[in-house]
Amino acid sequence: MTAGGAAYARPKMAACRQITSMETGKNTEDHLKAHKMKKKILRKQVRAQHTLMRHEGIECISHATQSLVIANAGLGNGMSRHQLHRIVDNYGVVETLLMPPNKPYSFVQYESTEEAKKAFDALNGKEVTLEDFDQNIVLYCNFVEKVFWKNSVPTSLPPDLKVIENIISSEEERKMLESIDWRGDENTQTGLPEICIPFLEKCLKQGYIKHKPDQLTVNQYEPGQGIPPHIDTHSAFEDEIISLSLGSEIVMDFKHPDGHTVAVMLPRRSLLVMTGESRYLWTHGITPRKYDVIQASELGQKVGTITADVRDLTLKRRETRTSFTFRKVRRSSCNCIYPSVCDSQKGQQRQAEPSFPHNEMEASELEQQYVHKVYEEIATHFSSTRHSPWPRVVEFLRSLPEGSIVADVGCGNGKYLGINRDLYMVGCDRSKNLVDICGEKDCQAFVCDALSVPIRSGSCDACISIAVIHHFSTAERRLAAIRELARLLKPGGTALIYVWAMEQEYKNQKSKYLKEKHGSKDKEEESSTGTSQRLLDDQKHDRSSQGSARSDRLLDDSEDKGCAAKPVADSRLPVHTNRTSFHSQDMLVPWHLKGGSKKKGAVVDEASLAGCKESQELSPVFHRYYHVFREGELEAACRSLDCVRILKNYYDQGNWCVVLEKL
Repeated sequence: MTAGGAAYARPKMAACRQITSMETGKNTEDHLKAHKMKKKILRKQVRAQHTLMRHEGIECISHATQSLVIANAGLGNGMSRHQLHRIVDNYGVVETLLMPPNKPYSFVQYESTEEAKKAFDALNGKEVTLEDFDQNIVLYCNFVEKVFWKNSVPTSLPPDLKVIENIISSEEERKMLESIDWRGDENTQTGLPEICIPFLEKCLKQGYIKHKPDQLTVNQYEPGQGIPPHIDTHSAFEDEIISLSLGSEIVMDFKHPDGHTVAVMLPRRSLLVMTGESRYLWTHGITPRKYDVIQASELGQKVGTITADVRDLTLKRRETRTSFTFRKVRRSSCNCIYPSVCDSQKGQQRQAEPSFPHNEMEASELEQQYVHKVYEEIATHFSSTRHSPWPRVVEFLRSLPEGSIVADVGCGNGKYLGINRDLYMVGCDRSKNLVDICGEKDCQAFVCDALSVPIRSGSCDACISIAVIHHFSTAERRLAAIRELARLLKPGGTALIYVWAMEQEYKNQKSKYLKEKHGSKDKEEESSTGTSQRLLDDQKHDRSSQGSARSDRLLDDSEDKGCAAKPVADSRLPVHTNRTSFHSQDMLVPWHLKGGSKKKGAVVDEASLAGCKESQELSPVFHRYYHVFREGELEAACRSLDCVRILKNYYDQGNWCVVLEKL
C-alpha cells in the first residue's frame, strides 16, 4: 500500500469505527429500552395477579395452561365482548370467554395449551385501541388453572315492579318527543298535556295502572349522565309512579336497603311501573356512564333484569334518552308498611312503638303482646313456611344414641319431632295453635312456657332450643331459659341452642337472610344451612317454629359480649326493615299475614299491627319482638351457669349456636 493509500485508509477506518460505535450505542439504548419495557410488563403482570387474587381469590401460575386472564380487557375498561373475541380468536379455538361485570379483566380458555401460549406471547404487553372509546390500552396476560365460575341464577325483578314493552308505537313516540318545549327552565308541570291523555287512558284500560296521574316530569339524558339513587318522597306522591322511556333504552339500578341490587333493562318505548315495595323501599337510579353492561345474546333488547352471566355480557353504548315520568300528588300523609323509610311516619312511629321493659312485669307484658299473641294469630301461615329442617340441627339429632329422650323446647309446628324415629321426642310450645298442628302430624307436644317446662328434672338425654331464646326481652329471662334447659338434662346430657345473630355479615360473607332473593314472596325462606329467613314481604327471622315455647326474647342493646346487657338511653323499640342489617339488638320485626292464614274468629290487636287500612284488610302486618345476639353473648350467658360446659360453639348462616353438656 502506498503512503497516499495508507493516508486514505486511516480516515476510512476511523469512520467505520465511529459508525460501529454509534451502532453499538444505539443497540445498547434499544436493549435498555427493551429491558425497561420487559420490567414494566412484568411489574404490571404482578399487579394484575394481586388484583385477581384480591377480587376473585384466583391464583395465577407460572406454567402454561389452556386458560389466560387478560388484564385491561374487561367490561370495566370499556372492552366489548365482540372486540375481545375478535382479538383472542386470532390465536386458536376459543372454548370459553368469561367477562365479569364491571371488572378490569377477562378470562379466555383455548382448546389447547399451545394455542394459549401463542396468545400469551402475542398479547402480553400489546397495545390495542378500544373501538367505542378511541382510547389505547395495554393488555397484560397471566396463566391460570381452569376457571370455574358459578352459574348465574336469573335475578327476579324487585317486588311490585313491572316493565311493559312497546307500550306506544314509533309514531306516537315521535309526536311525544316533538311536543316537548325545552325552552322553559321547568320540566315538571301539574296537569297533563293533551298528547299524553290517550296513552294514560290506554294504560288504565289495559290495567297497567290503577289511578290516573296528575303530574308530569320530562327529562332528557345524554350519554354519561345519570340519576342519583333515590326513593320518591312518600309524603309527596301516591303509590304508583310510572316512567316512559323514549329515544333509547337504558339500564336502571334498583337497590334494597340490605345492599341487594338488581339491574333492570328499560327498552325504548317501554313503561316502568313502580308500586308497593319497589316504590316505597327500593332506591332506583341510573349510573352516569357512556355505556351499559347488557346481555350479549340480545344486545339491549331484553326486557327485565340483567343477569350477571359472565359468559353472556357485553357493552352497549348509550344514546340520548328522554323520560316522561307520571306521578299522582298525595293529598294526605303516607301510611305505608315501611315506616323506617317513610318521612310521614318517622315522627309518629315513636309513639306507636313499645318501650324496653324495665322490670319483670313489663317484660312479661311485652312478650305476651309481641310474641305469644302474634304466634297465635299467624300460626297457620307461619307453619306453612316452616317445613325444611336445618342440616346441622338434623345432624345433632341423628348423632344421639338410639332410645334417647329428647325435648324440643319451642317446637313450633314440630318439624324436628320426627327427624330421628330412633329417638323418643316430645315438644312443647307456648302457642296452642302451633301445638295443635303438631298433633295433626301425630307428634307428641303440649302447651307450656319455656321458662317453666313441666318435665321432671334430669329426665332428658338431650334438648334442643332452635330460634326461641331470642324472643325473651331481658338478659335475666334469656338466662333463665338456658337454665331451664339444663334442669331437664341428665348428667352428661347435651343441649343444642340457636339464636339469631346481630352479625348478619360474618367473615366477609353475608347470611342467607341478607342474600336471599326478593322475588318469591310465597316461598319459604329457610336456608338449607340453618337459617330460616322467610321471603314473604316481611321475612320474619323466626326460624323453626318456636313461636311460643319461649316466653320471649330479651331487649338489651349491649355493647359487651356478656349476657347482662345494658339498656340504651332511648327506650323505644325500633321497627326493623326486613332483609337489612341490624342496627339495634332489640327490635320489632314485621310479619305480613297472607290472606286466609289467620285463625278464624281471632281478634287482631291494633297495637301489634301496622300499615294502611287497605293493607291491613288484604295482608295484616304483625310485629314480633326479637333480641339479636352479639358474638360471644350466648357463650357468656352459658358460662355463667356452673352446671353446664360448652362442648361446641359456631356461627351458622346468621345464627349463633352452642352445644352444652350437663355436668
